[in-house]
Amino acid sequence: MIIWIASYPKSGNTFVRSILSAYYFTKNGEFNFNLLENIKQFPDRAFFDEKIESLEHASKSWLFAQKKIIDNKKIKFLKTHNQLGSYKGNFFTVPKYTLGSIYIVRDPRNIFTSLKNHFSQDDSETLNMLTDEDRGIKSDIDDDYSTYSFIGSWKNHYKSWINTNQFRTMIIKYEDLQKNIYETVRDMIVFTNTLMNKREKVNKEKLMKCIETTKFINLKNEEIQKGFSEAIYSEKKNKKVPFFNMGFNNRYHKLLSEDLVDKLNNEFTDDLKFFGY
Repeated sequence: MIIWIASYPKSGNTFVRSILSAYYFTKNGEFNFNLLENIKQFPDRAFFDEKIESLEHASKSWLFAQKKIIDNKKIKFLKTHNQLGSYKGNFFTVPKYTLGSIYIVRDPRNIFTSLKNHFSQDDSETLNMLTDEDRGIKSDIDDDYSTYSFIGSWKNHYKSWINTNQFRTMIIKYEDLQKNIYETVRDMIVFTNTLMNKREKVNKEKLMKCIETTKFINLKNEEIQKGFSEAIYSEKKNKKVPFFNMGFNNRYHKLLSEDLVDKLNNEFTDDLKFFGY
């Protein structure tokens, strides 16, 4: 069965994934990038036996790939940016394959700068991305759709995951990973242990080590020293864009124009109120 670590892009998914991989796949909670191999991104070419040649082919292949994943009868963590629900009539996942999910939500005004940097976009392109209900993302290889994720708009994305009644979902606010990180991660471990029917108590010493070794500055320094495979190459900049950019220092009111903030506030008025942003 699969436990999904889900989010809209640039919302803290890799941060949460790093903490979970350090907790569940080490003895002492010491993090390193290699541990992320234990929580792979889905969809990805590694999960398919054939070339995925179109969007339709991609969406038809999601459940077949997940069936293969659970055939070994083991619980598997997977990261995804895919919207929950169906695309072109094909469901992303079903309760038969999914044990539960952790959904990370982040203030879209702070996502804005991260998206802009990550995809080397201008303000107009980034605003369009956040609001485009038909948006998808994939690798930059033209004829390869194995990595295609249907993300839709930021608004529809979070609603698809947090409103589901197909399986249990824990909602984590990215901002709480700064304000109340120990309590937030502790509750996340309790949640995942419950899903997996693990009865042991949270290992406080190990948890503290996970938190310490996955601090943003540590992740950023490791990328500088060793590189990070999930960083995207930018043709505009003729280089790979650093994946770990600003972290919690990304504060929209210091980085975005008043006009742009107004546009985002108007676009997501009810959503911002819902999450207390």
